[in-house]
Amino acid sequence: MNAMKRNQASFARWDARARKDSMEKIKRVFVIVLDSLGIGAEPDAADFGDGPACHTLKSIVGSKQYSTPNLQQIGLFNIDGVGCGTPAADPIGSFARLRELSRGKDTTTGHWEMAGVVSERPMPTYPNGFPPEVIAKLEAAFGKKILCNRPYSGTQVILDYGREQEETGGLIVYTSADSVLQIAANEADVPVETLYGYCRKARAIMQGEHGVGRIIARPYIGQYPDYERTPRRHDFSLDPTGDTMLDALARKGLATIGVGKIADIFAGRSVSRSLGINRDNADGMRKTLALMDEAFTGLAFVNLVDFDMAYGHRRDIDGYAAAMTEFDAQFGAMMEKMQAGDVVMITGDHGCDPGAPGTDHTREYVPLLVYGKPIKQGANLGTYPTFAMLGATVADMFGAPLTTKGESLLPRLLAE
Repeated sequence: MNAMKRNQASFARWDARARKDSMEKIKRVFVIVLDSLGIGAEPDAADFGDGPACHTLKSIVGSKQYSTPNLQQIGLFNIDGVGCGTPAADPIGSFARLRELSRGKDTTTGHWEMAGVVSERPMPTYPNGFPPEVIAKLEAAFGKKILCNRPYSGTQVILDYGREQEETGGLIVYTSADSVLQIAANEADVPVETLYGYCRKARAIMQGEHGVGRIIARPYIGQYPDYERTPRRHDFSLDPTGDTMLDALARKGLATIGVGKIADIFAGRSVSRSLGINRDNADGMRKTLALMDEAFTGLAFVNLVDFDMAYGHRRDIDGYAAAMTEFDAQFGAMMEKMQAGDVVMITGDHGCDPGAPGTDHTREYVPLLVYGKPIKQGANLGTYPTFAMLGATVADMFGAPLTTKGESLLPRLLAE
């Protein structure tokens, strides 16, 4: 909380006139979540099963596939404690390090917190599989046998249970270290929309005591042993438990556009328009670049999940590094298209260190990079105790009241 106390004076000076000026300067905000880009272990990492050396960014920076000159220029390697890469001599953006206050290290918890909702109680996890009474309810609702019911790698589970799924007509149900219930089936046996229907039934059952953060549809194709997961994954989340920056902007009639799985993560609440699930990161950035040609006032909230799903969990250091290089090139194109009233904020939702043991997420700080004509250059904002600083800042940019534990960084961000 020291960082907040140090800035109380600047927050107090943030008067109505200054806020009005910011609203005139800033018309569009693009929040881009590089899913799982952590920048070092949090002090309580051990409580979540992670070692003090977990550091997603550090693990990939050493790869020959890694090159992010645009992120470097904004200030990625100037962030407090990042301890890797080469800092920019004259950063052109503002930058900070954010710590997760919520009791979790998963997608739902991270996105909710950055939007303003701190989850003080962890969502339920099932290291030994779901209890018999839950399985009985699911089988009764599905009218199908459930297979597996264990924590599992998503690619390995279809290899190990794919033939049984085809032979029995059952559904592969599994979990992970996160608060999730995942349902996998071959599209040849269970059409995607039917699989989504099973997930909706599971969502209705998994409430209260068993209210997992997400029910995830995991369709795949192929024949044993050559199975392949498809991009038609779909998440069915709980409704956010508090006020979010999406709610705040929606109350003012502003645009709240979701790219990727944003609408899924927030259960569709206060998302005025969704551009749907991305085929891959590049597809998500193509959608974002196309949005820049549209006239709107408000927020574009972008999730790029491949960093986590395709590389972090699979502990693919070079693949993660190459994906960052590809993103940086597309981000460079985005920088060239930015208008005078545009602001870009780049962050992560948790870590998933491809150099760490296991396959699970890692409890890490995340970066906050802020860039645009209205934003100060070279401002090191320091370290803050909650991701919710982002949501509070976005809401403040549009003069939208938001109930959150985060505080706005806007007084320190605006260029003179």
